[in-house]
Amino acid sequence: MTSTNFSKLVVFVNALVPLTLLLWDLWRKNVGPNPLEFATRTTGMLTLVFLTLTIAITPFRKTFGANSLVKFRRMLGLFAFFYGCLHLTTYVWLDKFFAIREMLADVAKRPFITAGFTAFVLMVLLALTSTKWSVGKLGGKRWQALHRLVYLSAIAGVIHYKWLVKADITKPVRYAVLLGLLLLYRFIVWLRSRRAEAPVAKAQTQVS
Repeated sequence: MTSTNFSKLVVFVNALVPLTLLLWDLWRKNVGPNPLEFATRTTGMLTLVFLTLTIAITPFRKTFGANSLVKFRRMLGLFAFFYGCLHLTTYVWLDKFFAIREMLADVAKRPFITAGFTAFVLMVLLALTSTKWSVGKLGGKRWQALHRLVYLSAIAGVIHYKWLVKADITKPVRYAVLLGLLLLYRFIVWLRSRRAEAPVAKAQTQVS
């Protein structure tokens, strides 16, 4: 086994640790008076955690020169989708028992469900196009542009969490601040690249 494969295996195993602990707590009934709510909240937070980690890869890689981190980005993104699926399943199956009318009524009455579903739909699109085949089919630039939807998914996820929590909003605010810092970093990088390209474009225009 190569060092790359071993490191990916380590990340894979550690990404499953939260699920193992959740199942253990459910088995031991160490989840408070409402196990369904506990499972729903836990899987929702894990979705946000892995979305945030996915977005943080590029800033950490460029800031600290840790280029090897890029090999984990796809895996972390897929784990965000995995926990998002579990989060949605707890609502659709265990909470609503596939009652479509009740779920549609919830969407109309509860905006936080709409925000959460938006985040999930975007993750579905990202997961389906995460393969090398998709990169080749779409082309590098179009694929990168498409996968910037991860930022919208994370924003919708944070909004979903904020609207869901009615009393203590400390955790949603922390996620919002962290996500805001990561987006600010991306904006600064984009702004610098635009400024760097401006003189080159101007010189090319003058030559032509």
